[in-house]
Amino acid sequence: MPSLRIDELLEVCASAMWAKRVAAAGPYSDVDALLDQADRALAALPDAEIDAALAGHPRIGGPVDNPSSAREQARAQNAAENVLAELADKNRAYEDKFGYVYLVCAAGRSAEELLDNLTERLENDPETERRVMRTELTKINRQRLQRLTSLERS
Repeated sequence: MPSLRIDELLEVCASAMWAKRVAAAGPYSDVDALLDQADRALAALPDAEIDAALAGHPRIGGPVDNPSSAREQARAQNAAENVLAELADKNRAYEDKFGYVYLVCAAGRSAEELLDNLTERLENDPETERRVMRTELTKINRQRLQRLTSLERS
């Protein structure tokens, strides 16, 4: 498996610290080794770097600004206007409560599913939600890395 460059890794996760740590630990024997290191690197990031990672993710149901998010949110983008409006309202409530963008592994999920998830997560306390958000970021990074490595092998 070839080494991954920092610029490639920054397309997976916008944390420069994460990208540098994952790149520095390569080359990897296989995808599982890469995913394990990516998980460890993410788990070790301080909150400021997690915030940097979140900056690379647009709001669910809002305009997307990168190909990965467009792919992941494809089902949500085609939702009815009233669902998109409710997502926008609850996204703002989430950001007001927690101070960062609502992050969820959206791939293959409908806007209604994402709205239900957002509604439930608004009930979390800040500490619980921070853990949930980190778990979702891990899932997103894993999916993006798997896609990136499958493209490199083809």
